Amino acid sequence: MARDEEEGRGVDLQTDRAHGARIYDYILGGKDNFAADREAGENSLKMWPALKPHMHANRAFMHRVGRYLAAEAGIRQFLDIGTGLPTRPNLHEIVQSVDPTAKVVYTDNDPLVLAHARALMLGTTQGSTAYIDADMRNPQTITSAPEFIETLDLTKPVGLLLIAIVHFIEDDDEALKVVRQVLDVLPSGSYLAMSIATDEFDPIPLAKVQQEYNRLGETLIFRKRPTALSFFDGLELVEPGLVQVHKWRPDGSEPADVSDKDIAMYGAVARKP
Repeated sequence: MARDEEEGRGVDLQTDRAHGARIYDYILGGKDNFAADREAGENSLKMWPALKPHMHANRAFMHRVGRYLAAEAGIRQFLDIGTGLPTRPNLHEIVQSVDPTAKVVYTDNDPLVLAHARALMLGTTQGSTAYIDADMRNPQTITSAPEFIETLDLTKPVGLLLIAIVHFIEDDDEALKVVRQVLDVLPSGSYLAMSIATDEFDPIPLAKVQQEYNRLGETLIFRKRPTALSFFDGLELVEPGLVQVHKWRPDGSEPADVSDKDIAMYGAVARKP
């Protein structure tokens, strides 16, 4: 992986332990991953073969959410926390295809994502993209970052995306708190879009997947529907509400012939009054 080594020179890529973003990259067929990530991915696929369509469904959900927020809700600026590695189309490509002036701030704490940050910032000349290297467990480092302050106009609504990220926070109260702390900074009319891992539809193999992630040093927490719904307390849910991600406003982009047992993620979009 000479290219990775060159791009990551001077950055501790933590290649000895699995990382969620890089496991995700491997499952989706990417090349920006290391032996620990591939081991976690392969072992997880053996335990739960639906992992690949599940991850594709989650990615398709993000695409539909981005298009909805830009084309229907009229949002022109976005904060994407837990960006992951660049996989086209990225959020800025989706929303800037609706309006080239749209602004996107990406945030992640994976050093390899940082090494690829330039690829995330190749947007339109009319719009703006920025990247913040920060951990969502400390949301103030995000909302006080110069890239956040200089890119987003907090007198106007923001689309906050937390796609497949809160399952890396073990404690429910902490996860709810950090989401709320970011949302509290955003003005009325902003939107929260989330996908939240759940084991409610196929718990036995997913318990084994969770153990494999934990064995290789990565947190993976599944949440039941009531807990997933609590992230949206006080917000106005957009139809169809909280559903498995492949059922949120399907448009043909989601994987075909996927059963409910294949999808371990709830998804929803809600407006801040």
